[in-house]
Amino acid sequence: MASSRRQSNGRSPLVNQQRQITSFFSKTNSPSPSPTISKQTSKLNPNSKPNRSPSKSPSPSPTTPSPVQSKLKKPLLVIGQTPSPTPSTPADKSYGKEVVDKRIRVYWPLDKAWYEGVVKSFDKESGRHLVQYDDAEEEELDLGKEKIEWIKESTGRLRRLRRGGSSSVFKKVVIDDEDEGVTENVEPESDDNDDDSSDEDWGKNVEQEVSEDAEVEDMDLEDGEEEEEENEEEMKISKRKSSGKTEAKKRKASGGGKLESGKKSKTNANVSKQELKVSLVEPVKKIESDKASNGFDNALVGDASERFGKREAEKLHFLTPKERRDANRKRPEDVNYNPKTLYLPLDFLKSLSGGQRQWWEFKSKHMDKVLFFKMGKFYELFEMDAHIGAKELDLQYMKGEQPHCGFPERNFSMNVEKLARKGYRVLVVEQTETPEQLELRRKEKGAKDKVVKREICAVVTKGTLTEGEMLSANPDPSYLMAVTECCQSSTNQNEDRIFGVCAVDVATSRIILGQFGDDFECSGLCSLLAELRPVEIIKPTKLLSLETERAMLRHTRNLLVNELVPSAEFWDAGKTVCEVKTIYKRINDQSAARSVNHVGPNAANSCEGDGSCCLPAILSNLLSAGADGSLALSALGGTLYYLKQAFLDETLLRFAKFESLPSSGFSGIAQNPYMLLDAAALENLEIFENSRNGDSSGTLYAQLNHCVTAFGKRLLKTWLARPLYHVDLIKERQDAVAGLKGENLSYALEFRKALSRLPDMERLLARIFASSKAIGRNANKVILYEDAAKKQLQEFISALRCCELMVQACSSLGVILENVESTQLHHLLTAGKGLPNIHSILKHFKDAFDWVDANNSGRIIPHEGVDMEYDSACERVKEIESSLTKHLKEQRKLLGDSSITYVTVGKDVYLLEVPENLRGSVPRDYELRSSKKGFFRYWTQYIKKVIGELSQAESEKEMALKNILQRLIGQFCEDHNKWRQLVSTTAELDVLISLAIASDFYEGPTCRPLILGSSCSNEVPCLSAKSLGHPILRSDSLGNGAFVPNDITIGGSGHASFILLTGPNMGGKSTLLRQVCLAVILAQVGADVPAEHFKLSPVDRIFVRMGAKDHIMAGQSTFLTELSETALMLSSATQHSLVALDELGRGTSTSDGQAIAESVLEHFVHKVQCRGMFSTHYHRLAVDYENNSKVSLCHMACQVGNGVAGVEEVTFLYRLTTGACPKSYGVNVARLAGLPDSVLLTAAAKSREFESAYGKHRKGSEDDLPMQSCADKMVAFIRELISLTANANCLNTYEDSCINSLTELQHRARILLQQH
Repeated sequence: MASSRRQSNGRSPLVNQQRQITSFFSKTNSPSPSPTISKQTSKLNPNSKPNRSPSKSPSPSPTTPSPVQSKLKKPLLVIGQTPSPTPSTPADKSYGKEVVDKRIRVYWPLDKAWYEGVVKSFDKESGRHLVQYDDAEEEELDLGKEKIEWIKESTGRLRRLRRGGSSSVFKKVVIDDEDEGVTENVEPESDDNDDDSSDEDWGKNVEQEVSEDAEVEDMDLEDGEEEEEENEEEMKISKRKSSGKTEAKKRKASGGGKLESGKKSKTNANVSKQELKVSLVEPVKKIESDKASNGFDNALVGDASERFGKREAEKLHFLTPKERRDANRKRPEDVNYNPKTLYLPLDFLKSLSGGQRQWWEFKSKHMDKVLFFKMGKFYELFEMDAHIGAKELDLQYMKGEQPHCGFPERNFSMNVEKLARKGYRVLVVEQTETPEQLELRRKEKGAKDKVVKREICAVVTKGTLTEGEMLSANPDPSYLMAVTECCQSSTNQNEDRIFGVCAVDVATSRIILGQFGDDFECSGLCSLLAELRPVEIIKPTKLLSLETERAMLRHTRNLLVNELVPSAEFWDAGKTVCEVKTIYKRINDQSAARSVNHVGPNAANSCEGDGSCCLPAILSNLLSAGADGSLALSALGGTLYYLKQAFLDETLLRFAKFESLPSSGFSGIAQNPYMLLDAAALENLEIFENSRNGDSSGTLYAQLNHCVTAFGKRLLKTWLARPLYHVDLIKERQDAVAGLKGENLSYALEFRKALSRLPDMERLLARIFASSKAIGRNANKVILYEDAAKKQLQEFISALRCCELMVQACSSLGVILENVESTQLHHLLTAGKGLPNIHSILKHFKDAFDWVDANNSGRIIPHEGVDMEYDSACERVKEIESSLTKHLKEQRKLLGDSSITYVTVGKDVYLLEVPENLRGSVPRDYELRSSKKGFFRYWTQYIKKVIGELSQAESEKEMALKNILQRLIGQFCEDHNKWRQLVSTTAELDVLISLAIASDFYEGPTCRPLILGSSCSNEVPCLSAKSLGHPILRSDSLGNGAFVPNDITIGGSGHASFILLTGPNMGGKSTLLRQVCLAVILAQVGADVPAEHFKLSPVDRIFVRMGAKDHIMAGQSTFLTELSETALMLSSATQHSLVALDELGRGTSTSDGQAIAESVLEHFVHKVQCRGMFSTHYHRLAVDYENNSKVSLCHMACQVGNGVAGVEEVTFLYRLTTGACPKSYGVNVARLAGLPDSVLLTAAAKSREFESAYGKHRKGSEDDLPMQSCADKMVAFIRELISLTANANCLNTYEDSCINSLTELQHRARILLQQH
């Protein structure tokens, strides 16, 4: 028996991963080769599991779906083509080399199916051929004994497919894929709203023509060509059968009576992207913004190269690097060449259909973007964009020679987010006209257009995403940052350059503006980049310095860079102010007009004059600052220009939250309310990202993050990046955290439980505010087939409910105010202060309409008195109906019969139904409309007149009803500040509760830090801790060991301000340094600290130099990076700073490194006089500072024992102990690392040899000291002794005083004797 071949993981490349639809974008139909057979089969029942091989379990898919993609999909109906030949007895014929490379069909009896492949080689000795099937599996066969057929290349003509309407039956569809086609069973349309996570069913019932949607006709209306019908060959679906036994059945007979193992079935669940032979292109280069990503720069690969390569080389030759030109016909090597545009040759344009020309007109102006081109209910991707869609979105190519794929409207949000997250720019081209409107326009205006109107409605990038599943799952902001720079000559290195920065979180409408001076290394900018981690940068072309470019490269990840032309696109301050004033004046005028319409003429005052009164306070301050704010305004200008292209500029400014850039200038510490954490501190202390993989596990943020809201998590990050510095603010927050503990903790937990049901309210409100203005994809002219209004209404109702929930939760938590003294909690939980008073506003919306009914129906029926326009329309309808009722009474009286009534028959309403016996009494002006047995139905002239008025009134009522949502959202947005304040208050309470319960997750005792204020300027700052633990490390994460807490004191009266820390390698020095820094951050954030006691004078800035790393991309070696960070410390540290230096100077020779380390330590100790910790393996430093009262010598304790052959074995105690450590015991670490014994023995011997030589060198150096200095010291000592004796005899000095003086002299004498 032949050995069983491996089970293939994935489907045949012939089986399409999603339903395909045909290309309807070509001017003429090109013949396509005949389809081939697919081995992939599955059951028709979508709910049943596909058959699996009985011999093996299918291997897991190599790609794991993300949580946001975890919706269950219907199993694909994987269809195989069966050529219909009847299996016949194989001919006894021999084949040789002549059949190599020929296509072949092989019949599998148990599968009852034919499988196709290629004959790859022939073995003369065995007489067997190696056949490679189309799913890449191989098999050796004796072709003379097999049932086979040879495949001849044929050219079949396939008719074009069209998307159709719903149908309850399955249809057979032939889908052409160049030379490989698949007959596919297409499922009927489903109304299941949950089925929105896949694209495989988007081509349902594609054979059915749908003229009313005109989804494809508008692209080639001018063609006028008859589509050729294809003589389809019926294909059957081959079902695989598995035996259900452990061993696979013998499925394939050979001539010698042997049975070879059957071909194993595959499952749809195990689809590997790598195995699908789909046309792919390389992804967009995310850092280099000056390269157009969609052209011949990206080579086609695999099947796509064979299918499309020849056509693209011939028809799109103008995309090749040699012929490519921009819109101004400049070549790539020319100055000012614009790769975002493309020149289209006239002969190429003439060859295009109207639809093709329209697409190329958009594409040629946006070569750096992927076009989502709307056609009916689908977004289509063509040419180079189709390759990106196939690669990144797993879309399938349509038939035809032109690259083309697409997806339905309902998958827009998912697919645009996928591409944007991967660094692509997506240009959304929407249809703004229906085919009917086009026809009407052609008739009325004589237009010659043959395709419907389309317009650019959005540009989506990773920095402009406002919704999506991945965005909802990730609370972190995606900042879009604009940076501009001005360099100046100055003797002060800290002011070498000035930056203007504007950071925007589009999803929350948050704008951070600032301008600051920075040093040569751009340390201020680096700190900002490390804190905000922007995903997208906007910069003026060729204006930023090389150092700035390097800083942006070093402190960002997967950055998308946009370059704008200075002045023209990246506006200067003057143009920015002009544009902003115009926008705000327009916004205020619109608001004033609405207020006048709704309330009265004195409700609002529009901006007058130049519009300066309309500007927010921050912009007014920057404008009045002159040159000190011009760069910040210019950065805002660059941002607004960029957002204007995405139709987001006015939407953003309308409800923007402006914030000043914190720590502008990184100077003026005394005025700064925050501690400064620069980029090195954030990274080395692992505040937000760990050093292993860059995520948040094991970070201080992860330890403190117990927030239950997304907006609370963002606020916690802000607090951690900017710990408080002012003593009063720290104590105020500490009081608030303490007020949420103890007896109040149960109320806090109930509050958290209520908040856990909230969506991301900050982003939800921003979306609702943005929808108040119909612009972009929300514009009224955009043709959308999905019910966008219903989704908008549901979001609006969700926002109302959540705001009500937040108010109720805050009110419930307010009961704790009776027994807390925290001013911050009282402010937050008191209505009208931190908690906005919005009960009346919520009541207005609650009384306005039925929330439940509106949410279910997708339609608002306002209650009376809510909307004047709707009420007016309703009143008019009632008046007309009342007049009709009155007219009925008059007719009854006229005819003398009270049984006369109104009836409706078909479209005729308000028919007077008169008994047959009164027919003779009916006036002549009655118009007979219909009759039934015993009755006649009439209209009077009055009824006919009033019915017309009633129809018009009902139309006005329906129109008012249609616009009620926008009017209600407009009213909601009028109180946007209150809604935002409610969210802000809720976020702050969420973070305070998170800090309150975070201490429960520490190991060991916790305490509230004692924050010391400075009573006088000469007071020495201090830091003191007893049994200080680690806020992140716990014993359960350390294996068998337990974390050892330590006592530490730095600064303060009578204590050294610097610790010089020595100790063995791996002894815990770096951990202690991080531990102290993290404790300081916790204390100034307002949280508890893992210690029995913690006392701290506030730290204005933490400097951390730790670990060995380089910035090769920035041209900096490890040692240069180390010294650059140290230089920043030396120039910026103050007396209130905290410095943590770990093994400074190790990147160079011992002599140079030790000299640099000692000089730096000397500067901090004697000049800066700040608090700090300095760990080192330069033991000479400990000797030099042994008698310096400003430096405390400490080491991490250990026990040393004798190992094998003199190799010392060290036991780490991790206990901070006074005194210096004599050695670093590096050979012990080499032993732990597993170095060979021979190497260890040699190293131990060399170590002893070096130590001996170092000691002799020191002794020789000391022996050479001048003897004169010794004599001088002895003379001075004797003179002091004589003087003390004489004074004691003459002045009868007190005995105690003499004894103290003599003791001091004795101590000095001993020192002299030891030294000499």
